Amino acid sequence: MPLPSATESESSAYDISTVDLSDDRYEVKQSMVRNKYAVRDSAGDVVLRGKQKLFKLKEEFPFVTGDGEDAFSVKAGGIMDVAGNYAIIDAGTGEEVVVLDEDYSIFVENWTVRDPETGEALATIKSKNKLLSALRHLVGAANLIPNKYEIFDADGGHVGDIEGKFSMRDEYTVTVDDASDVPKEAVIAAACVLDALENQ
Repeated sequence: MPLPSATESESSAYDISTVDLSDDRYEVKQSMVRNKYAVRDSAGDVVLRGKQKLFKLKEEFPFVTGDGEDAFSVKAGGIMDVAGNYAIIDAGTGEEVVVLDEDYSIFVENWTVRDPETGEALATIKSKNKLLSALRHLVGAANLIPNKYEIFDADGGHVGDIEGKFSMRDEYTVTVDDASDVPKEAVIAAACVLDALENQ
C-alpha cells in the first residue's frame, strides 16, 4: 500500500475523527427558529447539525453528525486565547483541531484557519464584497443580503467559495477544491459559525 504524500498527511493532521467530509461541495442551511444549521453533502444527506447554545454563543457551538453523535464543538478562545478566535474541538479526541481567527475590521469579514499550537495560517476565508460587509456590521437589514466568501490556501491560492443565496433563512453552498490541502472540516465548520458570529 502506498504511503500518503506529504500533502495528504499534513491535511489529515487537521481531520476531525468523528466525521468524514470527503465531498467537495456542501449545502449549509439555517433553521427558521434560531442559529441552528444543517449541512448536507452532494447526495442531499445531512452530515452535520450545529446549534448555538441559547445565550452561550460566545462560549460553545456544538455539532453532531447526521446520526446525532457528537462530532465537534466550536468554543470561544482557544489555546492562543486571542480576542475573536474560536477553537474547533474534536469530540472524539477532545483535542483542538484548528483555531478560527477573525480579522477585526468594520469593513471586512475575513477569517483565518490556524494551527492551534503554532498559530500558522492554514487557510483564509475572505468576504468578496467589502461594501456589503461594512453594511452588515452597521445596518441590521443588510444581513438579509447573502454574503459571498472566497477560500484561499496558506499560499494565497484560490481553493474554494462560500456562496450565500437569497432566502428567508441563511443558506450557503460551500465548495472546496479536492486538490487543495486546506482542512475541509474546518472550512465547513467555519461556514456555519461565521454566519452566526457575524450576525450577532
